[in-house]
Amino acid sequence: MNLHTLYRPAINGVLLADASESLNAEELRQRACAELLRQAAMQNGLLAMDDPVPERGAMSESASSAIEALLDQELAVPQPSEDACRRHHAAQSGRYAIGERVELRHVLFAVTPGVDVNALRQRAEGCLLDVRTAAPGGEDRFAVAAAATSNCPSGAEGGHLGWLTSDDCAPEFAREIFGKPEVGVLPRLVHSRFGLHVVEVLARQPGVVPGFDTVKSAVAQSLRQQTFTTALRQYLQLLAGQADVQGVDLDAATTPLVQ
Repeated sequence: MNLHTLYRPAINGVLLADASESLNAEELRQRACAELLRQAAMQNGLLAMDDPVPERGAMSESASSAIEALLDQELAVPQPSEDACRRHHAAQSGRYAIGERVELRHVLFAVTPGVDVNALRQRAEGCLLDVRTAAPGGEDRFAVAAAATSNCPSGAEGGHLGWLTSDDCAPEFAREIFGKPEVGVLPRLVHSRFGLHVVEVLARQPGVVPGFDTVKSAVAQSLRQQTFTTALRQYLQLLAGQADVQGVDLDAATTPLVQ
């Protein structure tokens, strides 16, 4: 490998992007995780060793099938018991509300290629502190911050996103917002695939919470997904520890970024 490619993002020498691409940190981690799994499928005899290297993130159909077989083979995801499902539903019933809506505004600090994530987080935390300490009835610091610093077009509207349902949001964003009683500026940054968000819940319209029997299958699927996500994260950490990982921070991923 020459000096031109030495410091480009790669897994065991396989480049994750060509020179013409500009990927954000989340897209890069997603490709890295997929490549770790593709190479593991080869090592486990599930994929031909001459499988073509993905082009711009697009892997072969054989590789996609082999990764599915690999995960079926390596990850144990037991069926949750009914007791576990009932406990989860009792504790998280709001997650299964039908028709819940929230009115939001936000300030987005986008994670983009080459950004200093620590410096970005410090800026976001500073913004959060500033808007939380604003005096009631005074200047609308939230709108000012959104207009001045948000990387979302909503900044021109004071960060206002309008009324949203969970289906309108990225899943990881929705999990932090819906099924909760909070109104006002949230006391924490909300992380999503787009970056860091300072969020204010302006109003909530609660949905209808169905009984356990109505959503039993959805509860079981949710628990299976949680178990699968944990197992996949641990497996990817194991693979990353055994690989030569260059130019991508896999430790920064809060969830396995594999489609």
